[in-house]
Amino acid sequence: MRKYNIAVIQLNLNDIAANNLKKCLHWVREAAQKGAEVICLPELYSSHYFCQTEDVENFSIAEPLYSTSFTAFSALAKELGVVIIVPFFEKRMAGIYHNSAYIIDTDGTEAGLYRKMHIPDDPHFYEKFYFTPGDLGFKNNVTKKGNIGTLICWDQWYPEAARLTALKGSEVLFYPTAIGWHPAEKAEYGKNQYGAWMNVMKGHAVANGIYVAAANRIGLEKYVPNTAGIEFWGASFIAGPQGEILAQASHDKEEIIMAEVDLNLQENVRQNWPFFRDRRIDAFHDLTKRAID
Repeated sequence: MRKYNIAVIQLNLNDIAANNLKKCLHWVREAAQKGAEVICLPELYSSHYFCQTEDVENFSIAEPLYSTSFTAFSALAKELGVVIIVPFFEKRMAGIYHNSAYIIDTDGTEAGLYRKMHIPDDPHFYEKFYFTPGDLGFKNNVTKKGNIGTLICWDQWYPEAARLTALKGSEVLFYPTAIGWHPAEKAEYGKNQYGAWMNVMKGHAVANGIYVAAANRIGLEKYVPNTAGIEFWGASFIAGPQGEILAQASHDKEEIIMAEVDLNLQENVRQNWPFFRDRRIDAFHDLTKRAID
C-alpha cells in the first residue's frame, strides 16, 4: 500500500481500568469509522498516571501478556480490519514489570511488542520504581497496513532511538505519551517545555524522512495528597517527513486527529534529502559510550 490513514487518540484517562478500557474501545471504533487504518492510544491507557508516587499497591494495575487488553483490542482490530497500538502496564513476572505496547494487526494477531527502553525518574514521573528497561530493542513492525515503529514517551528525546527504528524500515514512528506540566512551573517554563517536546520529534521526522505521530493525555491528574498533580498538555500531533504538521489536537479536549501516510512522498523526500546516504557510519562508534572522556 502506498497510502494509508493513521490516527492518534487524545484522551483523559484518569479513571479505573474497566472504564478506561470501555472508553478506549469506543474511541478506536470511532476513529475507524472516520477512515483511520492505524490507530494509536496514549501511554498506559488503562489507568491514571500512577507514577506520580512510589507505591507498591500500583503494581496491582499491571497485567500479564495476552490478557485483558490484548483480548479486547485483538477482537476489535479483527472486527474493524485496523491496526491498533495499545500501550499497557506489563507484568512479566513477579518483580519484573514493563511499560509496553502491543502492535495488533488487522486480523487480530500480534504484529509486535515493544518495551519502553528509556525510563525517566523525575519529580512525579517516578517510572524507574515501576518499570524495568525494555530488552527487545528498537523494532519495525510489519503490518498489513504498513511498517510501524513504536517508541514510548521518554524515548521521544533520543535521536538514536528514532534513527535505529527508521533504519529498520519503519514508515511511521508512533509515540504513545503521558507528558504534562507541573502546575506551579507552567507559567514560567510551560511554553518552552511544550515547544521542546514538539521540536525534538519534528527533528526526528526531518532527520529520518519519516512520519511521526504522538498520542498524549489531557487533564489534571491529582490523586496524590498534598500535591498539585500533573496537568497533561495534550497537543497530540502528526508530522510529515519534513517536519510539517499535518494534524494537531488541542491542549484540553478529547479528540481524534488523522493524517495520510504517502509513501511516494516519503521516498521523494529521502531522494532529495539523502541523509541516510551521507551518514558517516565509520565515524559513529563513540555513540556507544556513556561519555567521551
